[in-house]
Amino acid sequence: MRRVPPWTPDPLRFPRFALLGGASPLHPLPRFSETLGGRVEVWIKREDLLPIAFGGNKLRNLEFLVGAALAEGADCVVTSGRRWSNHARLTAAAGAKAGLAVHLVLSGPPTDPPNAGVRLDRLLGATVYQAETDDRAEREALVERVVAELRADGRRPFVIGVGGSGLTGVVGQVLAAFELLEGTTARGFVPNDVVVPSATGGTHAGLLAGLATAAASTTVRGYAVARPARELAPTIGALLAELGTLPGLAAVPADRILLDDSELGPGYGIATASGDEATRLLATTEGILVDPIYTAKALAGLIALVRRGELDGRTVVFWHAGGTPGLFEPLDS
Repeated sequence: MRRVPPWTPDPLRFPRFALLGGASPLHPLPRFSETLGGRVEVWIKREDLLPIAFGGNKLRNLEFLVGAALAEGADCVVTSGRRWSNHARLTAAAGAKAGLAVHLVLSGPPTDPPNAGVRLDRLLGATVYQAETDDRAEREALVERVVAELRADGRRPFVIGVGGSGLTGVVGQVLAAFELLEGTTARGFVPNDVVVPSATGGTHAGLLAGLATAAASTTVRGYAVARPARELAPTIGALLAELGTLPGLAAVPADRILLDDSELGPGYGIATASGDEATRLLATTEGILVDPIYTAKALAGLIALVRRGELDGRTVVFWHAGGTPGLFEPLDS
């Protein structure tokens, strides 16, 4: 029998369009753990195996963002991100399922032939607009132009921010925390730690809020993969403050945010030697792939914690956020 979660979102405020089809897989990593000395019991939450478009944690956000778009009577969705954006690809896939046209505004520079992310976006039916450079201001100006043109043509666009990590989307990550605890409790444990890649901060904030609401003692350890911790931590704090205003959710103080940028390397979308080592270790012990942009850097952080002895005797869940197509992106190193 499924346990009743400690909190459910108000369906009138947060309408939902189903995308998940059930819980993402949760299982142990025995050979990976043993290779690291058997000091820590590592499990993995396979958000990469959610059911559409190579999966990924952003589908949880999109259940509520697409739900909001449909409730508002939108006929199309506009969102933006980098050219390898998981959020962009999954928005294209979610729009296809919901019957919404999707317009993606992506950072440049364009590649010839198009990079893997752009090819998948187009295959999923999205209209892609690509900026000439990776300048954020240029991309944001292009978003404004696309939205204005759609409205001028009589369309009804629903605009989703970068990463879909506003309050509406983050509600989906709160529910992910409850799903995690249901899965681990059924297997006889509550994790001491969850290690998660943190790019726009929504998954990190949602997991913190959900675990606190469930009164779990689990620590969430985030690894910054897109920008330094000093820039990302206030974003996570602001999301926690918003979540704390929702009836039934626990307030989480900002000092509960553990965010490490030691694996960020030269920057977002740039592979690192430790990330490459982590990728090979998981692949050769468990047959599981992680991408170099997001998940490999958090995995490298987990490995470093284990090797320093900071997790000895603990049970840890690694949050595989997805991003598999990133393995096929032309990245600097």
